[in-house]
Amino acid sequence: MFSGCGGLALGLARAGFEHMLLVERDRHSVANVDHNVRRGIEHISHWQMHSNDVRAVNWRSFKGKAEFVAGGPPCQPFSIGGLHKGEEDSRDMWPEAVRAVRDIEPKAFLFENVRGLLRPKFSEHLDWIRLSLTNPELEQLPLEDRGKHLTRLRRAELAGAYEVAVVKVNAADYGAAQKRHRVLFLGVRRDIVQSVEPPKSTHSRERLLWDQWISGEYWKRHGIRKPEKGPSSADVRTVEQMRRSKDKPQGLPWRTVRDALAGLGNPSGKSDFENHTPQLGARSYPGHTGSPADEPSKALKAGVHGVPGGENTLALPDGSVRYFSVREAARLQGLPDDYHFVGSWSENMRQLGNAAPVQLAESFGRHLMGILERASKPQRHAA
Repeated sequence: MFSGCGGLALGLARAGFEHMLLVERDRHSVANVDHNVRRGIEHISHWQMHSNDVRAVNWRSFKGKAEFVAGGPPCQPFSIGGLHKGEEDSRDMWPEAVRAVRDIEPKAFLFENVRGLLRPKFSEHLDWIRLSLTNPELEQLPLEDRGKHLTRLRRAELAGAYEVAVVKVNAADYGAAQKRHRVLFLGVRRDIVQSVEPPKSTHSRERLLWDQWISGEYWKRHGIRKPEKGPSSADVRTVEQMRRSKDKPQGLPWRTVRDALAGLGNPSGKSDFENHTPQLGARSYPGHTGSPADEPSKALKAGVHGVPGGENTLALPDGSVRYFSVREAARLQGLPDDYHFVGSWSENMRQLGNAAPVQLAESFGRHLMGILERASKPQRHAA
């Protein structure tokens, strides 16, 4: 549901899920997915894209057929950059996500949204979403307001069909080259599990700092000299503590912009890579500055009125900024180089700004796939 240009869907496909249907009403996103379906891209070539409003889909036709439901309901009602209307916003599609779960009765589901949903202003609505997904059969009555429905949901929580976890994440902790903070809703039927825990993070800022400022492995890998200025003021204490303790952090380092863009070269009209052309006019202004090359990028943004002027840019050594090309933004979101985009730069950047990082989706997808596979294995009992 709400598949956009396919970031969440691709990550889940890499985790082993086979998609029966993708639903998206934005014609530009549909055009991009269809273009890559025709090109036969791995994991994408078999996708069935349905260009329609989710409110028009008969989800009951998938009952007993689809085991898993996923999607990213429009985030603008809860985004820090949006109008903050929450459930009063006509774009709030959480009721449709709940309807899909109610009508399909999947074994599990995964929904993604912005961390703004966790703000105190939306606490009641967040609880309504969680409890509605816990007990999707307990529908809101025709003359019942949201508050009264929430009261009924709270009373019936223990009788719900699903165990639901609400998880705040940073995509960089799961391998995306982007500091993208999101909230994920993981749900598994209670006849399968008694509790749901999120997967452990695989990457860390601390390990990146170790590789940069203690072992120097990061700079060696990129064939460049370690900067003389050393770590940022915010990281000095962490680096000094690790240097004294000599305890190398476990796991993998955060992936940086430099990691993600390795081998691309600067955008040009003669690039060997599709969608890697320069876009002029980038500038920074207070609160909207470019992403440093040796950290994960700032979160790509779609923009309410087009792409934000000071975001989606790379900070250059001379203090200036330039826009990321569409190909660079796609790499920051984890989309492969053979996924080609059609249409304008601004339209494609809008889609990428709305997408879920592929690495984040794959990590949570593998975790949920593991839960379902373990549940399907016959139980052995001691004699």
